[in-house]
Amino acid sequence: MILALVAAFQLAIAAPDTGVPAALVVKDAARSASLAVLQTADGPMVRADQLRPIVPITVSHLMGDRWMLIAGSAAIEVEKGIRFAKVGDSTYQLVGAPDVRKGYLYVPVQLVAELVPRVVANLIWDADRFELRAFSAVNRFGSDDAPSPAPRRSASRVRSGPPAADATAPAPRSAAVVKSAAPTGPLRAHHLVVVDAGHGGPDGGMHGPIGGGPQLAEKEITLDVAKRVGAALGRRGIDVKYTRTTDTLIALSDRGRIANDAHADLFVSIHVNAANPGWKDPGAARGFETYFLAEAKTEDARRVERMENEVVRFETNTSAKNGDPLSFIINDMAQNEHLREANELAELIQRRVKQVHPGPSRGVKQAGFRVLVTAFMPAVLVEIGFGTNPADAAYMTDSRRMDELSASIADAVVEYLKRYERRVTASTDRPTGPIAALARQ
Repeated sequence: MILALVAAFQLAIAAPDTGVPAALVVKDAARSASLAVLQTADGPMVRADQLRPIVPITVSHLMGDRWMLIAGSAAIEVEKGIRFAKVGDSTYQLVGAPDVRKGYLYVPVQLVAELVPRVVANLIWDADRFELRAFSAVNRFGSDDAPSPAPRRSASRVRSGPPAADATAPAPRSAAVVKSAAPTGPLRAHHLVVVDAGHGGPDGGMHGPIGGGPQLAEKEITLDVAKRVGAALGRRGIDVKYTRTTDTLIALSDRGRIANDAHADLFVSIHVNAANPGWKDPGAARGFETYFLAEAKTEDARRVERMENEVVRFETNTSAKNGDPLSFIINDMAQNEHLREANELAELIQRRVKQVHPGPSRGVKQAGFRVLVTAFMPAVLVEIGFGTNPADAAYMTDSRRMDELSASIADAVVEYLKRYERRVTASTDRPTGPIAALARQ
């Protein structure tokens, strides 16, 4: 928890006699992009998503006025109208408040110049040239092709935990980015995927494992993996929205509505499985499986369905509404429209995860998960392993392996979207079916 707030950053972004440049340059060894600087009453701003693809950053709208920028392996949380940014247990004061214009997040130039280079190891801010430059993350300052960093003004920070490292020392390397094995070729349309971290708040989900090993709580694992999946999707050029980014309870019926309101293309829910205590050796059960919404066909699928739907006992106030007969028919048609698509997405996820997961593939299954019922788009639920199994628990608490797993899920999403684009003739952003569009009205 944060024990104190930090003092303001002090940033000289331009000489007083010249004023602030009209554009901020972002470049690496091969590419260069010019970002228009918006002059506001709170100072110069830039559109955060335009830092891509040179800067590995994903901009995601959370809920209300809250936004998240995933840069490298760190998440920067900001809020419209609030002059603070949060990174982990640290809070930074901003010289201006972030703003949202026409659905896009604008952040102070200060955040790009000071905060982003602190969390992405291979970035250097050059105040004289008004440039953000990317170099190799392996040797940030010592490579032959990278100049010495420009002098940086210190930013005072108060945090709980160890003191911050000296600003002139090389930053620690971020988590390794797993190279995508997805088919080559860019996506033709702009896509948004909602990533749902199962459980949260008073609903901790399952706890394990049985018989010793690294202890885990499902709500913590799902949140960690959901953020990694979102970051992996962002590195592949796909926008991401999260149903939750903190330890809070989101009603099952509200999770799909979050995706509907965002007009998302896909909904991916992350969960951890648990063995049936009545099994002969429950601690030995392990592996991964992916579900799509349909009537459960096996007793095991019905067991998982009941387990994941139990969260309703924690929901004291949800926004679920009783639908009239017409809306019920429309909703049912919208769900049926996407069943085949969801089945294909589940198959691709299962195939990709099989390449990196040490446990057995338990296949694609179907069940009536409440979290999928209200999502009028292809929606899947991924059980990434059995938290009751010591080997799976060790796997799910290994940061490097979770990066691999998240990358495999992201690759499956990219492969599905490319296949989908080939099946449709429309070239507009986020192509969706007419029934789905009607259901969202």
